[in-house]
Amino acid sequence: MSKNDEGRARRKLRIRKKITGSAERPRLSIFRSANHIYAQVIDDAQGATLVAASTLEKGVGEDGDKSAQAKAVGAAVAKKCLEKGITQVVFDRNGFLYHGRIRALADGAREAGLNF
Repeated sequence: MSKNDEGRARRKLRIRKKITGSAERPRLSIFRSANHIYAQVIDDAQGATLVAASTLEKGVGEDGDKSAQAKAVGAAVAKKCLEKGITQVVFDRNGFLYHGRIRALADGAREAGLNF
């Protein structure tokens, strides 16, 4: 495990001690790889993923730079949440720093109507 991964793992544990998703306010969890970004809305009480979106889906974030793609994923996950009646979530940045693609995804989700 590299030094960068160790720092992220520590931040992730520190965040997850405080944040849990429930049925009325599920957790919006983000994962960022080198090429793609993934978002899941999770009900931790049931241990179930309610909604998911990523740049791997057809029609989501196919053009633009990585930040524009992340914003499109945020809008897509927010649209799916609103269709299922989920309006409020808890944001889990998953140990990643809140800038760049993580911030773009959060902004896209907020602009599409998700509250957190």
